[in-house]
Amino acid sequence: MIGKLKGTIDEIGEDYVLVDVHGVCYEAFCSARTLSRMGSAGEAVVLFIETYVREDQLKLYGFLTALEREWFNLLQSVQGVGAKVALAVLSTLTPSELANAIALQDKTAISRAPGVGPKVAIRLVTELKNKAPAFAGEATAGIGFKQELGEGVAAAPVSDAVSALTNLGYSRDQAANAVAAAMKTAGEGADSAKLIRFGLKELAR
Repeated sequence: MIGKLKGTIDEIGEDYVLVDVHGVCYEAFCSARTLSRMGSAGEAVVLFIETYVREDQLKLYGFLTALEREWFNLLQSVQGVGAKVALAVLSTLTPSELANAIALQDKTAISRAPGVGPKVAIRLVTELKNKAPAFAGEATAGIGFKQELGEGVAAAPVSDAVSALTNLGYSRDQAANAVAAAMKTAGEGADSAKLIRFGLKELAR
């Protein structure tokens, strides 16, 4: 199996890249986010590869980080999610954003990905909620707080403040980050009004 490709970019298509490795070009299917970040023809590239072998085909899927590849496989462990939908999700959300969305049980954020309807979004946040923290990447530090919010066990002033900021048009993730920062300034015993006020200051920065 191919685990990694190191070469130069030969061509970038709508959903794939051709990587020239010593004169042999490998076609790897990638998320739109990955394709937008890898440079242009002639530049060096390193891709982490997931190899799919079927009776009638062999496909390579490419990722710029091992974490993205892990999410690609993790997403497909959920019923109704295949390679195409998994790439669509990774085109829409970074691994950290995805981990946050699952922790917060933010079905709306996940439903932004093409091909992800309400039922699939519910399955994703439900089935992966206990697995997401291990794949949170740079979001690891705040993932526990967001899980408390998602599971409805956070303190009432905290939940109320996040809800209020969300109602003002901020995403659930933005609201959670702002309230987490507000708690450090206002103190963990602050009421919802104070958390909202400090949270808005954080969002205005």
